[in-house]
Amino acid sequence: MIRIVTDSSCDIPAELIARHEITIVPLTIRFGDEEFVDSVELSTDQFWDRLTAGAGLPETAAPSAGAFLDAYQKLASEGADGIFVITISSDLSATHQAAVIAAEKLDGLPVKILDSRSVSMGLGLQVIAAAEHAASGASLDDVSEAAIGRVDGVTLFAALDTLEFLKRGGRIGGASALVAGLLDIKPIITLRDGTIDAAGRVRTRSKAVERIVSECLSRAPSGRLSVFGGRTPGFEAVVDRITAESGMAVTAAELGAVVGTHSGPGVLGMAHIPD
Repeated sequence: MIRIVTDSSCDIPAELIARHEITIVPLTIRFGDEEFVDSVELSTDQFWDRLTAGAGLPETAAPSAGAFLDAYQKLASEGADGIFVITISSDLSATHQAAVIAAEKLDGLPVKILDSRSVSMGLGLQVIAAAEHAASGASLDDVSEAAIGRVDGVTLFAALDTLEFLKRGGRIGGASALVAGLLDIKPIITLRDGTIDAAGRVRTRSKAVERIVSECLSRAPSGRLSVFGGRTPGFEAVVDRITAESGMAVTAAELGAVVGTHSGPGVLGMAHIPD
């Protein structure tokens, strides 16, 4: 059996992680002098409670190569025939580099590693697809080749309440073009070539919702679709609307601490990968 490994920026819902037996290597979250292992020592709810209560601006740190090696060795001990790893974009985090270094230290078990060029459910949908392919009995090479073929087709858009968190975290990238005239606008960002870029701006929350709905419907009914948010008002209603209008099974996901650190609360986003 080929086993799938990713990192905690993927935002895959817990029930899907369990169903597909996906191994998660967590990043680290820092609030001032306090440091937490994502989703192990700090739950998603605890993270949002701290952030919205004004506990200070958190920071994220990539996992060590040792953390990936521990995960690989555990899977080897459980009888894995090979390991396929998909990580957050290497332009956003050193996580990919850590996964590669760990693979070089592992003896006796083949490991292939893919840079997703994405994050959150743009990464998560790729991971789920790879896990389903592996569960069908596909070889490591087959799982890898299919996953590589999906990378260029990944779409991710997100409407933010503010760019302030991206600015402070140093992840603003091409979205810096939106900084001028930020008053009373909702920035729309996307990922291009693995980095954050501007995708427009709207004046109201309702127009931001319409933009994300439009991006979803323009890609329906084929492929895989996810809608994600982090302490986002009316999130469930938006998911229900997209599900009804797209005719697709929509994976609803809550942003975790890694992406939430850089997006802030109130995000509404979508991710899609082709069949």
